[in-house]
Amino acid sequence: MLSFSNVDFSYPNQPVFTDLNFELEHGEFTFLIGKSGAGKSTLLQLVYMNILPNSGIVQIGNYDSKTIKPRELPYLRRKLGIVFQEFRLLNDRNIYENLSFVLEATNTPRKEIKRRVNDALTDVGLVHRRYSMPLELSGGEQQRVAIARAVLNDPILILADEPTGNLDPDTSSEILEIIRKIHQRGTAVLFATHNYEIVKKVNAKIIKLEDGKAYKAVLKQKP
Repeated sequence: MLSFSNVDFSYPNQPVFTDLNFELEHGEFTFLIGKSGAGKSTLLQLVYMNILPNSGIVQIGNYDSKTIKPRELPYLRRKLGIVFQEFRLLNDRNIYENLSFVLEATNTPRKEIKRRVNDALTDVGLVHRRYSMPLELSGGEQQRVAIARAVLNDPILILADEPTGNLDPDTSSEILEIIRKIHQRGTAVLFATHNYEIVKKVNAKIIKLEDGKAYKAVLKQKP
């Protein structure tokens, strides 16, 4: 479903990846680990093609980095759900409006918007807070809203970029469990993190970024 083939990428005067290769299968849960600066966020940007490789190919579904056209990018991104470390909610709109805004942008019928927003908020246990403003919620609740936003279009892949980086350990575990439940419905997950304690809680594939390349890694699991 997702593949990196001989990918090179660098920022000006800063090489990041050299001959990077890895694959993610349909419905697979994969952790992406590595030190700060190893390229985790850069790799995720390459997946949703916010940036393109200098050479090599990133392919997801029927789209690839060599042939994709600018007008096709919105259609690619509708197949992806993206969760950032920062919640990126609109503070001048309530939670329902934050989510409905995503669907209004694609001309989804109003009745369908209501159903999908309520279903997504139910998934993360926040349907009762749909008329609250973002700043009335805790950090963990705001991240739940961000996850709900990510699943609105029933994506084939969730990209999670340090989604627990600003949260305490208990809340981090709750966020991880929500993402696991979404994965169990058949959605693939690529979860970037530097928190190895979270990684040890899930029996999942682990890809480590180091020296510009990707390696399979093994960490001892925790019960």
